[in-house]
Amino acid sequence: MISRIRLFALLLLAFALTSAACSKTRKDAASTSLSGTRPTIIFMTDFGTSNDAVAICKAVMLGIAPDARIMDLTHQVTPYSIEDASRFLEAVSPYYPAGAVFVAVVDPGVGTSRKPMVVKSKKGQYFVLPDNGLVTPVIDRDGLDSAREITNPNWMIQSAISSTFHGRDIFSPAGAHLAAGWDFNLVGPEIPQLVRLTPRTSTLTDKGISGDIIALDDPFGSLVTDIPGDEFKKLGYNLGDKLRIEINKKSVSLPYVKTFMDAPVGDALLFIDSRDRVSIAVNQGNYSKKFNVEPPGAIFIPRKGAPLKEK
Repeated sequence: MISRIRLFALLLLAFALTSAACSKTRKDAASTSLSGTRPTIIFMTDFGTSNDAVAICKAVMLGIAPDARIMDLTHQVTPYSIEDASRFLEAVSPYYPAGAVFVAVVDPGVGTSRKPMVVKSKKGQYFVLPDNGLVTPVIDRDGLDSAREITNPNWMIQSAISSTFHGRDIFSPAGAHLAAGWDFNLVGPEIPQLVRLTPRTSTLTDKGISGDIIALDDPFGSLVTDIPGDEFKKLGYNLGDKLRIEINKKSVSLPYVKTFMDAPVGDALLFIDSRDRVSIAVNQGNYSKKFNVEPPGAIFIPRKGAPLKEK
């Protein structure tokens, strides 16, 4: 009789423990569901979309972190252009929270001695990318917490490492492991000094401002320059003024406007874009194609009232 009582008590205890564990699991799942906390990977490459490279990288990520949301920043970075990629990364990263994982593969030095790495900013975001200067503008703005070289084989694809596809074999797995909650400190040794990118900057003088055409705002073909809006405003122009400027040493006349429809459809215009840079566009047209202008290029804007030829 005593044995039966003991057996019954043990069964009751086991049932209670199992119920408590199930209840906790349900609570944890419900809590996660309600908070909507899923790891986010933001993915950028210069791979384009006419091949399978992006799809393969995403498959690798999801195989490691199946709950992750993979957001496409862009896969149309100008091929091999680290500066172009750094501009996109700098522009997009402020809109994501701490803990976001950015996987950026613009890597002309793939397979060489350049280091694959994970960078943690002081904002608490992670950047999985090559040590080629791509992350420089972000770190200049947000600050560097630390950077580590990806050397731990457990953070890489679990097969032979290609010398030409580190997006698949190193960067995608490392980003996914971060998103899955792996300890950043285990990825590899700390990197004491990062490769820096030296971006082009405009020059303001008493004659005017000289800058570079650094990109196209595709698919619209607008010219993006490195001239900050605040620097342009020091030249003395007001909205509605007609400017005579130089683009690649050719004289161009166009109005300074607030938005596209302030100029007739088909006409060229100068405006300050949403990133606070001087840009040149055609209202409902493509400036680059219409005037056969592509980056890199040069632009000069004289001070108001100064002759163009005196720069």
